Amino acid sequence: MGTHSTDTDAARFWDEHYRTPRPIRTGRANPVLTEIADALTPGTVLDLGCGPGDDALWLAARGWQVTAVDIADTAVRRLTEKARALDLDNIGAHCVDLAEDFPAGTFDLVSAQYFHTPFALRRARVLRTAAHALRPGGRLLVVDHGSTAPWSWNQDPEAHYPTPTEVSAELALDPAQWFVERADSPRRRATGPGGQTATVVDHVLVIRRTTA
Repeated sequence: MGTHSTDTDAARFWDEHYRTPRPIRTGRANPVLTEIADALTPGTVLDLGCGPGDDALWLAARGWQVTAVDIADTAVRRLTEKARALDLDNIGAHCVDLAEDFPAGTFDLVSAQYFHTPFALRRARVLRTAAHALRPGGRLLVVDHGSTAPWSWNQDPEAHYPTPTEVSAELALDPAQWFVERADSPRRRATGPGGQTATVVDHVLVIRRTTA
């Protein structure tokens, strides 16, 4: 999903990424998100780095009030068009550089799915801000890559994928106000944009806000 930089390089990169035709579009939400959200009562949700919008559309169709943001104007425009075509009026899609700004409001769920970028980004600061934007009882869901898929833009064999425990520690949230509900690394069979398949590892972190 598209994340952000302090200059225009990231915006150009992700805009081109989403403008380039892909052989296959799954049209399906990320599996960990569906697993978590299916167990929750629909409320307000913030989708960070929404990309083509499959997660946002899935959530909206199940009654969530969705705020979806991405740095790529192309992605935001396409999501808006899809929502209109599906008659989903409970999605607000916005072009936001999270390195410089953060959406207003409070949320029952904040979803950060594969919130990675080849550009400099103070990611922990963004996720910490997201945790503070939760309502009491709300959850921050962070799903990161835990392995390199054959179709990933990052093919660095030396790449380190921080574990959920490392991500949680970096956020440095007060345990009196936020509780780690889940921190694990499940494996799954994934399909890439060209139809190829591979076993990948997800790093899953769920943090619940317990008090205001």
